[in-house]
Amino acid sequence: MADATFEAGPNIALVKYWGARDAARVLPNNSSLSVTLDRLRTRTTVRFDPTMRADTFTLDGTIVTGRPLDEVSQFLDRVRALAHNENRASVDSTNNFPTASGLASSASGFAALAGAASTAAGLDLSPRALSSLARQGSGSASRSIFGGFVEWRAGRRADGRDSYSVPLFPEDHWPELVDLVAVVRDAPTKAIRSGVAMQATVATSPGYGQRLAEVPGRLRRMKRAIRDRDPESLFDATIEECDSFRGVCETTVPALNYLTPTSRRLLEAVRAANREAGRTIAAYTHDAGAHVHVFTTRPALPVLNRRMAGVDGVARWITAKPGPGLRSVAGGASTRHRARDGAPV
Repeated sequence: MADATFEAGPNIALVKYWGARDAARVLPNNSSLSVTLDRLRTRTTVRFDPTMRADTFTLDGTIVTGRPLDEVSQFLDRVRALAHNENRASVDSTNNFPTASGLASSASGFAALAGAASTAAGLDLSPRALSSLARQGSGSASRSIFGGFVEWRAGRRADGRDSYSVPLFPEDHWPELVDLVAVVRDAPTKAIRSGVAMQATVATSPGYGQRLAEVPGRLRRMKRAIRDRDPESLFDATIEECDSFRGVCETTVPALNYLTPTSRRLLEAVRAANREAGRTIAAYTHDAGAHVHVFTTRPALPVLNRRMAGVDGVARWITAKPGPGLRSVAGGASTRHRARDGAPV
């Protein structure tokens, strides 16, 4: 028997992955850029056991069956094939943030699973190989292998061997950058899996082609802004990208409306703070869910706090910053852990 425990953080995409050229291989239509967050973590222990007759999966203390278990088993099959290991495995995973609600729990989950399963199976994969492996569980998981600012390169090959993530800037590159994560009260669990939803957008949204044409330029602008630590340029591009993403979602047939009224009030509060300041001091973004990330810098926090304090419907705030990527956890046992609550500081 062999076991390993790894942690990974979710990432929030500043340039979104939304649409695949090959859904089965999880190959995206466009490259994307994200920030891996600290404080929000998934911890996963994998144990291969020759006495087991089937894989098991426990998430946050609950035994999981059905499609989620099937997806984990299919991922483990890839690891077993690489390791020439036919043993079944137990997977025990915990999140310290809401699962399946638009906070990228699948990204951190499959990144942690890639590290724990490959190590428990006796493999010693490079970070690039781990990124490619994690991608096959959840596309955005390829980015959570790395910390800080990360680019997932779409690639061109049909076999996907050139589609993997690379680190751009380390987690300590921009100490003043802050992500205020608004965990929205009563945020619904996603009714449609993101992989299905994004392909519906590709097929039916009239604006998808235009969005796809604009993404490379925004990606270049963001990389320059992060390199130069230029908040206004980064925040302008982040808002533009988020609005583009939301626009194609909401013009999908049937429409993908991920935001709640609270979410929309948060977006307007950021716009109001920027109007008050006379320049772009903050940016909002969100993935396929109701929770909202508000990026700003520490000098701008007083103005932003006043605006955010007046928004009803936020269950809690988590103040995060760029954090580490995948890492091994000593001791082997999976333990429940929780991010500290906080208000914008």
